[in-house]
Amino acid sequence: MARAERKAAAAESAKTGVMTHRQIMLVLAGLMSGMFLSALDQSVVGSAMRTIADDLQGLELQAWATTAYLITSTITTPLYGKLGDIFGRRRLFIFAIIVFVVGSVAGAFSNSMFELAAWRAFQGIGAGGLFTLSLTILADIVPPRERARYQGMFMAVFGTSSVLGPLIGGLFADIDTFLFIDGWRWIFLINLPIGIVALLMVVAFLHVPHTARKSRIDWWGAAAIIVAVVPLLLVAENGRDWGWDSSSSIALYVTGAIGIVAFILIERKMGTDAILPLHLFKSRTFSMTTIMGVIVGVGMFGGMMTIPLILQIVDGASPTEAGLLMIPMTIGMMTASMGSGIITGRTGKYKIFMIGGTGLMTISYIYFGQMTYDWEVWQISIGMVVLGLGLGQLMQTLTVAAQNSVEAANIGVATSSSTFFRQMGGTAGVAVFLSILFATLADKGTWIGEQIAAVLKAKPELMSLPENAVLTQAGPGGLSDLVAKDSSFLQTISPEISEPILVAFTQAGVVVFNSAAAVIAVAFVLSWFVKEIPLRTQSGVAAKAAEARLESMG
Repeated sequence: MARAERKAAAAESAKTGVMTHRQIMLVLAGLMSGMFLSALDQSVVGSAMRTIADDLQGLELQAWATTAYLITSTITTPLYGKLGDIFGRRRLFIFAIIVFVVGSVAGAFSNSMFELAAWRAFQGIGAGGLFTLSLTILADIVPPRERARYQGMFMAVFGTSSVLGPLIGGLFADIDTFLFIDGWRWIFLINLPIGIVALLMVVAFLHVPHTARKSRIDWWGAAAIIVAVVPLLLVAENGRDWGWDSSSSIALYVTGAIGIVAFILIERKMGTDAILPLHLFKSRTFSMTTIMGVIVGVGMFGGMMTIPLILQIVDGASPTEAGLLMIPMTIGMMTASMGSGIITGRTGKYKIFMIGGTGLMTISYIYFGQMTYDWEVWQISIGMVVLGLGLGQLMQTLTVAAQNSVEAANIGVATSSSTFFRQMGGTAGVAVFLSILFATLADKGTWIGEQIAAVLKAKPELMSLPENAVLTQAGPGGLSDLVAKDSSFLQTISPEISEPILVAFTQAGVVVFNSAAAVIAVAFVLSWFVKEIPLRTQSGVAAKAAEARLESMG
């Protein structure tokens, strides 16, 4: 296409909000670059955090580097959604990429865990916009009926990054130096070339028309959401160590509750200018999909984090190997995401995928609930495929349903709210289910001790072996406490001694899977009551342009 023709097409799309397939694909290239940047970083850093903490001599502070990123990325998610509705997505997306890349490069040269935590917090400010703005911009340019098909590409990017992340993180973590720089620092530096490519593609191709509208900025709402969310995230991340009923935890509960009440009162007063306009919840579809998003987030993240732990602790896989062994779930997720997107585009139906997705997730967790310690990897893979097939149907469908249930002017708010509540549910799920996992393991401490005592009575010579010296390091909580802190000893001690611990850990995992099945079953029941609103045939930008033309004519 000649330059003049491209300019003419761009001018036409700016007027009507209708973009050609070629224009959409070019925009998607930029969006997926930004999403890949964010998704890859999460899995890369997680697989190498222990190496980073050891090098910076701050092992006890490693949780803060993760928590700082989680806090800023979560609280900025709804802000990006609202500000994008007011000022336009393009400049905010560019801002998010720049902040993310600057935070990455600065974090790479941290000399302490405190510095790293600070730069991870800065990095999270950018990350909060990358995911939610990508989905919102897609909603701007693609009608809801066709959107699920394109979102399948996003799921492919997300799935690819989840596989590549642990591999890249493990590779750099195992290298002492590369080009005279510590290996682990490249985990952050690789974001520089990826970020530059993403930025160039966004600047070149992301020209989404924006209909400006006057609106007050909800500063008090922003402050209230910080007061509400930060304490709850802190207790979710640290409650297991502090104690869920400790004075610190209770103080955070109270602070968070005050913030929630203040946020609701402020949003009610701000009306349509609120960060999260409460009138959106008058839509039964929006309310139900939001509730389902929270429940799915709890069950999804809470159950999924147990699978790699079992692969590493029970099956002896390294973090990198565990990432590779999760590929069956990724394949199931990508297959279901693309398949459901194509079917939704052809039929306009999406409720069936909420029912099918939650149903398959429930079945997968019930299947995992039958697990025994001697399960082979292929048996675990079957459950992961089913879980992936359920997730692939759900993730994009919930977002599309929420976007379709609100007016075009609030697509950004609907998208960011959907993402925000799912993130909060996921954070709560990880906190609750990790507590269930290790509390159940601790309850089995007496049984573990009795089994090991029986083994040593039959084979007293095992106690004299150097690899079993760890038995003397067990505190009042027994070996189950050691497993919660560092399970690496399970790969070196005598198999006769490790077997009772592995059996107990598997049984604790089964409790988690059964609990996750019960949680997702609630979402399955709710899915039948979602009101299926016919999917619009106009994109968000086209709908806004049409509204603007009507206003100018009137």
